[in-house]
Amino acid sequence: MTIPDFARSFLTFRIDLHLKPSLTASHKPPFTVNNARIQIEARCKISDRISGKAQTFVLGAACKTEYVGVDRGMWTQPNADFCIILSTDSFFILKSWDRNNKGVPRYPASLGEQPERQSGLVRDTYERVSIDVRTCSAQQLESAQAIIQATLANEPLVGACRFCLHDRYDIEIDFPIKTMNANEREWIYQVDTGPILFPDMSADCPNWINSFHLAYVAFNRADWAEFILQAPTPLNESLSVNHYSRIMTMTTQNTVFQARYDQCE
Repeated sequence: MTIPDFARSFLTFRIDLHLKPSLTASHKPPFTVNNARIQIEARCKISDRISGKAQTFVLGAACKTEYVGVDRGMWTQPNADFCIILSTDSFFILKSWDRNNKGVPRYPASLGEQPERQSGLVRDTYERVSIDVRTCSAQQLESAQAIIQATLANEPLVGACRFCLHDRYDIEIDFPIKTMNANEREWIYQVDTGPILFPDMSADCPNWINSFHLAYVAFNRADWAEFILQAPTPLNESLSVNHYSRIMTMTTQNTVFQARYDQCE
């Protein structure tokens, strides 16, 4: 049995302004080439029972908007949180400023305002992308006692949640378990980790990449999970921010694996 080795898994996107103009930047890039290597936070595989086709998406670790390679003044102002989701042919960028609808222009200004959720085809935007998911042998932990013992021994853990949408789409979400609660007296554990990828539950189309939300997941049993999704969250009548506030609860198949780093690829 193998699982993703998230500590050694990366996505990379390459921008070369001599070959393709920038479509996602909010400033003029200081240089014409950049390879952005980002650690993979989570993976989501969606399989269609009718067509037999499957799509895989990966979530890159969050970073901040920046001027790459300058001597001073590296952070853009106003600054945004930046996350990218990639498949082999599509991308989805999530940007969050101090409030929604900030109105930050793209570069060049003729492209209009910078969207908070921007998707497109890799071939139109990047010179190339790569997704390198390394794998590692693993042992499935079958009981709460086994999970708790591995947790307290500081073993590396990976989680998987599986569920079905519309009796057609099988969803599998894989992620490193960064936070785990463990009670060795009553043998209770609880995963609380993220961010992960969570698809829109109402989606029923092949363009899944537009449907994703960032989420955290909690579970303490094999058949139930609760997710909290990032969504525009009102502060008052005229102001909202992106915050983890939308709760989804559902029947799932949850698995905890212990990674075996002596048998990694």
